[in-house]
Amino acid sequence: MQAAVVTFDGFNELDSFIASALINRCRKDGLEAFITTPTPVVTSMNGVEVTGQRPLEFVTEADVVLIGSGVKAREVVADDRLISRLPLDPSRQLIGAQCSGALVLARLGLLDGMPACTDRKSRPFVEACGVTVLDTPFHAEGDIATAGGCLASQYLAAWVITRTLGEGVARDVIDYVAPVGENEETVERALRAVNVGEPVVR
Repeated sequence: MQAAVVTFDGFNELDSFIASALINRCRKDGLEAFITTPTPVVTSMNGVEVTGQRPLEFVTEADVVLIGSGVKAREVVADDRLISRLPLDPSRQLIGAQCSGALVLARLGLLDGMPACTDRKSRPFVEACGVTVLDTPFHAEGDIATAGGCLASQYLAAWVITRTLGEGVARDVIDYVAPVGENEETVERALRAVNVGEPVVR
């Protein structure tokens, strides 16, 4: 299984890298993430240049698509040509968004009738799309999920891992990266946040 971590110019490093790093701890179990970009190189909000591992067209073949956040999210959703390169399909893909990535899901019509999570700065713009924003770090309905707050990207990754490989694998991954001495509470908090059931078969 393959996950596309969609990363636009002006991206937030925490959002893209935490999710991809956690998912990539599952390579041996058959799940791998790739930083997926619309141009060969993108520059983060803090000036870090990153070479994409996959082009944006990779989203059509990915089993999981996570839309990262960034300072140019409103420019992204205003770009019809760029949005047209994201033909996402929740009937066959797990789809998630981090912080301002919720704007992209709203623009694609994937949040119709569904509340979402986002960061505080993006909240008014997401609400302007007619989406109810929750005061929680993570929310999922079916195969669509949103997370709010940079460090909530661990919840998005935990959701993906749990839905594809099961809770046991997610526990192992979160336990490994948890702050020393806080392992149990970190694992339980993550799994409580995602609150999902058995793995899906794809």
